[in-house]
Amino acid sequence: MLVTAHTGKQTALRSARLVAERLTAAGIAVRTLAGEFSSPGAEVVPASSGAAAGAELVIVLGGDGSLLRAAELSRPAGVPLIGVNLGHVGFLAEAEPDGLTDLVERVVAQHYLVEERMTIDVTVCGDGSVVTSAWALNEATVEKAARERMVEVIIEVDGRPLSRWGCDGVVCSTPTGSTAYAFSAGGPVVWPEVEALLMVPISAHSLFAPPMVVSPHSVLAVELIAASETSGAVLWCDGRRKVDLPPGGRVEVRRGALPVLLARLQEPGARGSGFTDRLVAKFGLPVAGWRGRSWEDAGEHA
Repeated sequence: MLVTAHTGKQTALRSARLVAERLTAAGIAVRTLAGEFSSPGAEVVPASSGAAAGAELVIVLGGDGSLLRAAELSRPAGVPLIGVNLGHVGFLAEAEPDGLTDLVERVVAQHYLVEERMTIDVTVCGDGSVVTSAWALNEATVEKAARERMVEVIIEVDGRPLSRWGCDGVVCSTPTGSTAYAFSAGGPVVWPEVEALLMVPISAHSLFAPPMVVSPHSVLAVELIAASETSGAVLWCDGRRKVDLPPGGRVEVRRGALPVLLARLQEPGARGSGFTDRLVAKFGLPVAGWRGRSWEDAGEHA
């Protein structure tokens, strides 16, 4: 198993060493990334696209940013990720620090399920040719390059123009990313098993600028207005990979060819923790007073 951690947090590095040592003691071969941390008996590998090849799991200790970084290693290898949240919300993580021992025990016993999470493939075009290609698990965001200016765009769905916006940016998101940047921009929460693409404007100056949910087979496009003085823009993929967009550039977003695999701890006799419970826990939602289906049970026994 590949164990990786947020190198800027000593708590993450200590926890990563603990995980690696317990896996080694259980007879499981462990890999670590060069420059992160050391553990007796662990194989040290470079942080390249082949780091996760052949591994059973990638265990990540950190926040969602650490998980997104690890996804760059796990996705090409087709290896599931499982995270321990040492950040803030940690929506992608499966366990909290106080559940570290339990996580290791379940991983060793292979008591986990694997979910496929939809990704997006992103193509940047300029002057009629492809400038670059990228991908994202959460979102691809076209944003204004200068704080004092807005970006002017035409948005398109399935080859047809939909509207023209002067805005701070446009978020094109997966269901997994619906609780990230798209949520902050006013987009809907989409359950991860729903297959869809989201387009959410950021502070658009328009009468028609709602968040939109479209088919997973659709192609979304954001075109910069070349003649506009406010057209300077950049593309961010998962807030990690940046592309400077050319004047009049075009960004196309479609369903990704490769998913990201996430491991979820399997509860005995249950189907998993459930996305609804995750929303309540991570966002601290008020659910006091819920009576559930007790009224149905009472009716059955009347």
